[in-house]
Amino acid sequence: MSTLTIEASATKIWFDEYNMWLSLSDGRQLSVPLEYFPRLLNAEQSQREKYVLSGNGTGIHWEDIDEDISVPGLLMGKKDITYYKSQF
Repeated sequence: MSTLTIEASATKIWFDEYNMWLSLSDGRQLSVPLEYFPRLLNAEQSQREKYVLSGNGTGIHWEDIDEDISVPGLLMGKKDITYYKSQF
């Protein structure tokens, strides 16, 4: 696993119609399709914007929709398990 993946942390999160965007502490920006995370995809915009960064930005938590996402996991291309279940 790359040290860039382990050390990366989110400083800001925002959404457009199709993506979740993250500003990372090292200056990178990451775009992730909302379809990778069905709970976020189906959430209201107000629910998406109500998140908490944990672990100095290495985790993201949405209490209202019971969603937790790892920033290093995003950088490795991991999707929510419910995404994989919906593909069958």
